[in-house]
Amino acid sequence: MKKNNIAVLGDGGWGTTLAILLSRKGYSVTLWGAFSDYVALLNKKRENVKFLPGVRIPKEIRLTADLDSAIREKQIVIFAIPSQHMGEVLRKLKKINYPKNAIYLSVTKGIEIKSLKRMSQIASEVLGQVKFAVLSGPTIAHEVANGVPTVAVIASSDKGVRNTLQDIFMTERFRIYTNDDVVGVELGGSLKNVIAIACGISDGLGFGTNTKAAILSRGLAEISRLGHAMGAKVKTFSGISGLGDLVTTCISQYSRNRFIGEQIGKGKSLKQIESHMQMVAEGVPTAKSAHALSLKYKVDMPIAREVYMVLYKNKSPLKTFKDLMLRKKKEE
Repeated sequence: MKKNNIAVLGDGGWGTTLAILLSRKGYSVTLWGAFSDYVALLNKKRENVKFLPGVRIPKEIRLTADLDSAIREKQIVIFAIPSQHMGEVLRKLKKINYPKNAIYLSVTKGIEIKSLKRMSQIASEVLGQVKFAVLSGPTIAHEVANGVPTVAVIASSDKGVRNTLQDIFMTERFRIYTNDDVVGVELGGSLKNVIAIACGISDGLGFGTNTKAAILSRGLAEISRLGHAMGAKVKTFSGISGLGDLVTTCISQYSRNRFIGEQIGKGKSLKQIESHMQMVAEGVPTAKSAHALSLKYKVDMPIAREVYMVLYKNKSPLKTFKDLMLRKKKEE
């Protein structure tokens, strides 16, 4: 049986990791990056020094900054693009001869601020009725690249698509489950980043395990409430792409979102922190999207609201926790 040709769009840590994983399985993989200078550096060093240091990029992976050439004659196209740039890349794709029968997979965790749309919604709007799926879960790129046992979930409304992708991605160290709840899987992967910032703020303030457990459990309740209001299955949020991803992002030393929160808790401004970061922390724009969605769907999300207030309204982190603790008494 002929193996699929695969394009990975986005040369950040996660895109590079998935390109390496698929290449190791014997697939023909092209990795596309938006900046030709950096792609040239990747080609020369065969290592993603900015986003995935210490992991060799196999010589079999083709690297390019030419989008047309990257997607030509591909059966699988993977989007590993920051959420706020996804629409722009999709519109570029639309202008060229993109493969209409390919399977398109988003591994991006975020919600577009201006439209409040999930990545699958933007793809459907731009590309029309293509075969589409999303991959999400507790997947720290550095760990996956180094063969740490990891599980993830692939969601699609098309059973054939999710089963095909399950076979393509599954390895003895990367176990894939399938799900038909695209809304729930996308929301879980996106909103957990906001809760991770809250956990980081708690760490930065010197609070303990009790506080983190409270943020995790109440944060999951908020995510589930909004997800239910938006048409997701509540049980999805207790699974891999919900609770699983939430726990990892809130406790991992590699979590960019937790790190940003920690630095804010220690007194640094968001501008100061982001000026020293190479990688995008999706929780920052998602905090704005989550706050807007909670208002749109009339869902109470106190932790997400307080993160938004800290990031965008300069609210004191200490005042934030005081206000959360002194909210009106209620049943769980």
